Amino acid sequence: MKFLRHSVFIFSFLGLIACAQDKNPINNEHSYELVVPELSNPWGFAFLPDGSMLINEKEGEIIHFKNGNKTSVKGVPKVYNRGQGGLLDVKLHPDYKTNGWIYLTYASSEGEGKGGHTALMRAQLKNNTLVDSEVLYKATPNTTRGQHFGSRIEFDDEGYLYFTIGERGNRDVNPQDITRDGGKVYRLHDDGTIPSDNPFVNDENAKTAIYSFGHRNPQGMAIHPETREIWTHEHGPKGGDEINIIKSGRNYGWPVITYGINYIGTKITDETARKGMEQPLHYWVPSIAPSGMAFISSDKYKGWKGNLLVGSLKFQYLDNCYIKDGKIVKEERLLDGLGRVRSVNQGPDGFIYVGIENLGIVKLIKGKK
Repeated sequence: MKFLRHSVFIFSFLGLIACAQDKNPINNEHSYELVVPELSNPWGFAFLPDGSMLINEKEGEIIHFKNGNKTSVKGVPKVYNRGQGGLLDVKLHPDYKTNGWIYLTYASSEGEGKGGHTALMRAQLKNNTLVDSEVLYKATPNTTRGQHFGSRIEFDDEGYLYFTIGERGNRDVNPQDITRDGGKVYRLHDDGTIPSDNPFVNDENAKTAIYSFGHRNPQGMAIHPETREIWTHEHGPKGGDEINIIKSGRNYGWPVITYGINYIGTKITDETARKGMEQPLHYWVPSIAPSGMAFISSDKYKGWKGNLLVGSLKFQYLDNCYIKDGKIVKEERLLDGLGRVRSVNQGPDGFIYVGIENLGIVKLIKGKK
């Protein structure tokens, strides 16, 4: 279904209402090559050392794409495929060549209560089968709500593992309560154990894996190539999608402060700032519905090294964000109208690869289509 550029259009999947088209200029000097065709919802993908790819289809299939062929991976955990939940991100351990660990986030119905919640697991790939699988974290309690599962995975330079979980549609309870899962960025050792210097390890009843809180639904996370800081983006309500730099123990404000409003147009809060709560580095009004996030650290695209790329589900483009002095100073639309951009990665060859719903994975190239 194509986006109607000048009409009000409701995306029931995201619960977003598009009241106006985004005004960022279109870059027509770049186009794409279709690398992996015929994918439904490539929520996450990762490159293996041999150049092949692991691709997570939201419905619950992992595809091993090698030499132009797709093979379904066996041993994939059962996912709770409801609303925004399903099979989510995939990330290789930084030392994958030695230890072979692959990390997945997914919606899982295991544990307390009906419905599901976000889980993190690791496994190894042998003969196109996941083996030695371990669930490292399972958020609780389950809920039948279909929104805000998160979830992206990232490793920092010290080998800590970070992952995100949305507030599961329970905005008035979960994001501001460190004794509850949801609306958080979490930090673990690569084996799932809790780092002793996590910010809330000494707080009574706290979820000690929490690294930061007050988030709504973070579906993008990446390490800045120079500062090595953790950047995330998250869905706002109607307006107020945010980019944040994640720091230990910080409160990012949702829903006490926000630049967005309810979908029906009423206020969530009168506050956009409060002492003790972090301001976003950048926010979008109207919402672009961001998913997927990557920095350009290669020299493949002239003048773009250091730029940040963010997928837009709502307006169906890849947002090319120019950064100066730690601020986004310019944005432009790439792959405009190609489809809902779900995932973004820089490949080992330095080119940018983009997962497009109901299309596949494309490579961003110079030149018109």
